[in-house]
This record gives sequence, structure tokens and C-alpha cells, in this order.
Amino acid sequence: MADACLNPEALTLAATRALPVGAHLSVPLRLKDGSVYGTFCCFSRSANHTLNDRDLGMMRVFANMVVDQIQADRARREVAQLIEAQIEAIFSADGLAMVYQPIYDLGTGRVVGFEALARFTAEPYQPPDVWFSRAAIVGREIELETRAIQLALQALDALPPAVYLAVNASPEAIVKGQLSTALRGQPLERLIVEVTEHHAVERYEDIAAVMAPLQAQGLRIAIDDAGAGYASLRHVLNLHPEIVKLDISITRGIDTDRSRRALAAALRGFASETGCSIVAEGIETPAELSTLQALGISRAQGYHLGRPMALAQACALPF
Repeated sequence: MADACLNPEALTLAATRALPVGAHLSVPLRLKDGSVYGTFCCFSRSANHTLNDRDLGMMRVFANMVVDQIQADRARREVAQLIEAQIEAIFSADGLAMVYQPIYDLGTGRVVGFEALARFTAEPYQPPDVWFSRAAIVGREIELETRAIQLALQALDALPPAVYLAVNASPEAIVKGQLSTALRGQPLERLIVEVTEHHAVERYEDIAAVMAPLQAQGLRIAIDDAGAGYASLRHVLNLHPEIVKLDISITRGIDTDRSRRALAAALRGFASETGCSIVAEGIETPAELSTLQALGISRAQGYHLGRPMALAQACALPF
């Protein structure tokens, strides 16, 4: 519309005179289901008789871009609503359970600890890392993580006093205080917190400030998945853990891979120099186990030694 003042319908709109509206172009924002969401328009305060079909075509291009964004936003909201409902169902219907993987002293062959691992019974079945990632989309990752820690701690009464329990905690859960709350009143000398690698840590001093009082009461820190990525090595250097856990990416096939053996030996040397201990994860074959023992690694876990199991099965193992 080159001149709104010449259009009777436009003149019936109060905005035409109030703004005023001179030239005007508009196209409908039509969604893929055929419904009209609104109108994409632009106007000037004065008439413009140079407007033509090319200008209107350009408006349609921009309108289509807006429609694409609207559709994407709607899709994200729908996904978020679905995830929110699924996460809520996990909390309300006991869709989260814990299993316990034994950690062995390779010298004595006895169980010295367990790592508590989350398992989800909710539908559709998804691995734990997928559920935690989905919870993060709707801002409930730490809440879900804290719930897993609370459930894991219930095993302490059933496990022998000499056996430790390792729980996983992200740097975010530590800094925001949920971990400290969950551990309040617990026998910290029997607990190990495995710091997981989810996101890069900006301020390690914030983690240290939370963990130092807990460590003074006997809590130990382990760095999970050491060697799997840059962040885990930064954790090792900055958090001064009592335990470093070799990631399965290092231990898998270590009996046939010189580079993996060299990296494991280097981390073993680091542990010796700094006074921490090494636990090897993901041991799946006798050959991997023998190689790690030859490197001086004395504690390990993995399917070859023992799969994650229910608490009753865990309590029946030799200690």
C-alpha cells in the first residue's frame, strides 16, 4: 500500500492517523499447519509510491524467516515440556535406582569399595548420561544428580564399615551447595566424591572452598575419567585429589597398545609423586588386568571383576 490515506479500510484503523501510517506493506505469518500466527509488516509515516511487487517479495522472504524461528521456538518448548514431564515422572514414580560396582584391591582380591551408579527405569529406556543431559535442558540436572546421591547414601548402613562408597558429583552440584547438604550427618570418612567432567570449571577455588571443610572431616576426592579429556586433567592438577581414576579409554586394550601403557604409567608416576592413589576403570579382560598390575596399579573395577549390581548382591561379596 503506497499511501494508506487513500485506502478506505486503512482509514478505519485508529493507528493510521495516530502514528500516522503513510506507506505500508504486510504479509501473513502462516505456519506449516496452515494457521496464521500474525502479520509481518512495516510502514513509513509518509506515502511511498515506489513500492512494488519486488518489495512485497522481500517482505515474504523475511516473513518466512520469522515463521522458521517461531516454529523452532515452538518445537523447543514442546520438547522441554515433554522432558519436564518425564523428569517429574522419575521423581514421583521412583524411576531412579542405584546399583553398586565393586572396586577391588588387586593384591588381596577383596572388595575395598563400591561406586554408586544411577539406573533409570522410566520409559523410554535411556542410558544415565542421556537422562542427565535431558534434565539439564530443563534446568533440573543438579536436582536429579542430588537425588541420585541421596539414594546412594542409603547403602552405607548395609555395607561393612571398612568398605567405602563413591558417589559422583559435578562441579556445579558442589559449588551450589547441594552436595554439602546431601552429605550432612554422613560418615564422611567412608565416602569418596568422584568429581565428574561435565563442563569446564572457571574457578577451582570455589570448589576447594566447599570441599576443604568436608575433607577435614575425612571425605576424599577422586577425579573420574582421568585421561578422557582436558577438563579431567585440569581437575587433577587443581583439586589435589586423593584418588585418580583411569578412564576406560586408557585401560581398554592397554595390553596391546604401547601408547596407553605409557599414559597409564605416567599417571601412575604422577600419583606416586603427589601421594594419591590410582584406580583403573573399565577392566574387561584378564590381559588388561595383568598389564595394569605390572604397571603397579593396585585397585581396579570393571566388568571383568564385577558388574554393577543391586545392593543385596553387593553385600554378599567377600570383603
